[in-house]
Amino acid sequence: MPQLANPWYLLLLAFIPLLIWRYLRRIRRGQGSLRFASTLVLEGIQPSWTVYARHVLFGIGMLSLGLAIIALARPQKGMESEEILTEGIDIVLALDASGSMKAEDFEPRNRFYVAKTVIGKFIEGLRHDRIGLVVFAAKAYTRCPLTLDYGVLLNVLDNTKLGEIEDGTAIGNALATCLNRLRESKAKSKVVILVTDGVNNRGEIQPIDAAEIAKTYGIKIYTVGVGSTGTARIPVDDPVYGRTYVNMQVDIDEKSLEEIAEITRGLYYRATDRPSLERIFRDIGNLEKTEIEVKTYTHYNERYHDFLIPALILIFVCTLLGHTRLSKIP
Repeated sequence: MPQLANPWYLLLLAFIPLLIWRYLRRIRRGQGSLRFASTLVLEGIQPSWTVYARHVLFGIGMLSLGLAIIALARPQKGMESEEILTEGIDIVLALDASGSMKAEDFEPRNRFYVAKTVIGKFIEGLRHDRIGLVVFAAKAYTRCPLTLDYGVLLNVLDNTKLGEIEDGTAIGNALATCLNRLRESKAKSKVVILVTDGVNNRGEIQPIDAAEIAKTYGIKIYTVGVGSTGTARIPVDDPVYGRTYVNMQVDIDEKSLEEIAEITRGLYYRATDRPSLERIFRDIGNLEKTEIEVKTYTHYNERYHDFLIPALILIFVCTLLGHTRLSKIP
């Protein structure tokens, strides 16, 4: 954040055009310092290069004067820092990475790709909220703990791929993993955002039991069911026929997802395409707002020497050149 400590000194720059005008006026008038009885002996003599080079001295002088005036105005560059006095929201995202997320009913590719893209935009819109990532299929894993380093989280999210976890949908275990990350949080608001397209069919913990535990910890769960209605096309890689596509019935346990959200005072959403999923994350972002008290400090560093030192160097050079062939006879 640059600024000038003494900006009124810049008014002195207005004298530079006047000095240049006066200098040019003297040149046009051909004013000299010495008088000769006769100049006939000088006729036909071409002016030396030093006559023209003397104008350089004047230019250097004006430039050094301008730099010196700017130095008097004391340019400063500020370094801004923030002190966050209140906690933001702690959010853990639980992303389904089961095989059904390969369904290509979300443009431009599949459910998993679109979900990652929308979640990435959601993360980019955060500022003071800690956020973590849990990825699950038959098992649930913490891919990134709660962090304010959104760049690291975005990189982890980008490197998350389908097929890395045994297939299945362990919604209860995924919620338990999220709760384990949030249970010791001291944030005013603690939130889990569950994104899934299936029915709980793996794991030791039932989703409703996990929701009851979340309620005791004061953790709110937003559940998001992703998938179109009817059937969806899913790619299947066959070792003989190569990649083929099969139509699979969209099966989302909406009743359980609604109950999980209701128990924890959250909300259930259904996303049938990319625009609706983007809308859902915008709504969640607007619902979960915490006022952050921030103190901003600005420390200014003096930068006048960036102009004063060149000005002094130019003055020194101008003085040296003034004692050479470029000197003008008084």
